[in-house]
Amino acid sequence: MSYIHQSIISFNLQQVMGLTKQFLTLSIVVLSLTSLCTNSLHDDDLHNNIHFQEEYGYDFSNYPSYFSPIDDVKFDNFVKIERPFLHPLAASAKTTNVLDFGAKGDGSTDDTKAFESAWTSACSSEGVVNFMVPSDKTYLLKPLTFSGPCKSSTITMEIGGAIKASNNRDDYKNDLRHWLMFDSVDNLVAEGGGSINGNGNIWWQNSCKTDESKPCTVAPTALTFYKCTDLVVKNLKIQNAQQIHLSFEQCKNVDASKLVVNAPEESPNTDGIHVTATQNIQISSCTIATGDDCISIVNGSQKVEATDITCGPGHGISIGSLGSEHSEAYVSDVVVNRAKLSGTTNGVRIKTWQGGSGSASNIKFHNVEMQNVKNPIIIDQNYCDQDEPCKEQSSAVQIKNIEYHNINGTSASDVAIAFDCSKSRPCQEIVLQNVNLVGVDGGKSEAVCNNINLQNMGTISPRCP
Repeated sequence: MSYIHQSIISFNLQQVMGLTKQFLTLSIVVLSLTSLCTNSLHDDDLHNNIHFQEEYGYDFSNYPSYFSPIDDVKFDNFVKIERPFLHPLAASAKTTNVLDFGAKGDGSTDDTKAFESAWTSACSSEGVVNFMVPSDKTYLLKPLTFSGPCKSSTITMEIGGAIKASNNRDDYKNDLRHWLMFDSVDNLVAEGGGSINGNGNIWWQNSCKTDESKPCTVAPTALTFYKCTDLVVKNLKIQNAQQIHLSFEQCKNVDASKLVVNAPEESPNTDGIHVTATQNIQISSCTIATGDDCISIVNGSQKVEATDITCGPGHGISIGSLGSEHSEAYVSDVVVNRAKLSGTTNGVRIKTWQGGSGSASNIKFHNVEMQNVKNPIIIDQNYCDQDEPCKEQSSAVQIKNIEYHNINGTSASDVAIAFDCSKSRPCQEIVLQNVNLVGVDGGKSEAVCNNINLQNMGTISPRCP
């Protein structure tokens, strides 16, 4: 080989080694910056948690952790929601403040027009937008729809103050089902540590469930997200809803966390979090105390994960009801993991009407503690929520592949496990593993099991006869 060729090869090797060294140096710098950014974000989350705990008295670090984690609890096809935008309060974002559009925030002046105008401005703006609802004020609102789609890439609604519903029922004559609704808004973040108050007492007083002389009519859902994709709802208090507190309807990719939802135990039909026709939703670290289901999951919902849930009083965590009026209904891929239920009228429940069709399948209830709960574990394929008895039907929603793992605590009813399955479509592939439910006084409880294909694993008490 010639001297010239050797020189060229030597020079090229030196270049390659130099570039490799530069690349390694750059990689170390990037990793260091990533670590710093991650720590900064964690510190910010911690600060928000501390502020929220001080405001409402809930310590989310104390959610049930007395169970061993189950590695196979998650489904592989859950989608992690990534937020590709800057910090919500970044200086480069446009800020829209409801006070700049005439909101008074005195608790008595109608601020609906101001919020509507502020939303129109935010939704029509490009880029990242911060929609500010300042703290230390109370904003009175009539029914209002925040409509999309929006030009903005992301809207962060910082609710720092209190939003209160009008209690004049005439204000709802155009839409009796909704108070606040976000319709077709993508890449939305609703947060801020503030409160949303449905002011529901006037509706409860006029409910047929409170006063049988009153007609049975619908009442508004306090907060509805309809057809929203890539949605985050966190660090809010939702209380005293007219009926349902928070509803996700036909949404995709939802992260709902650190929510406090409450209403009096006697308030009728005040479900905490309602999920319908929604796919890939993660509900975590929420405290719910209402007059109905803490969480209800109904037709069309898939890939639903609820973790670190504190529930009670209320009616427990429910799948259904499904299949009413001979309808076809499907719910699948549901995980309830690490939940604590206290003083509820049901624990974890699946309920379907006779005469329906479809299925409720691939559902896991893992690591649940019950304290003084009536009907801790229940499957009811003969659900009948009407005055006259329901006729026996030949068809039913199929219930299959249901797991109950590590369920412990006390039952306020003699029957702790009730599987009342259909004669025509028996429950299939039901698994009980490490279940221990005793009476409140420490006595034995019972299990009633009809038309079920059941497998027992580990310690089970009570057992089906």
